[in-house]
Amino acid sequence: MADLLSDDEIEAELPDGWDHEGDEIVRIYEFDDYLRGVNFAQMVGEIAEAQFHHPEIIIRYAELEIRLTSHEEGGITEDDIEMAELIEAERGD
Repeated sequence: MADLLSDDEIEAELPDGWDHEGDEIVRIYEFDDYLRGVNFAQMVGEIAEAQFHHPEIIIRYAELEIRLTSHEEGGITEDDIEMAELIEAERGD
């Protein structure tokens, strides 16, 4: 099991564009159209499978919301930060 991060640790390690909301870290990505968001969601799903760490993904018309938490630990761990960083690396913004 991974150790929960403190609020200070989360804020220090959180990638740009991500927010800390309760026991989750969250980012909303904006896209020009629906299918670009769907394609990005699929890529995030592939990363999630490889990492065996699965986010909640909400697809809207021109945006995609990603929520990460470590359910077994009951909050945010290094696994969530690492997953956010991998997603950011693929997005390339």
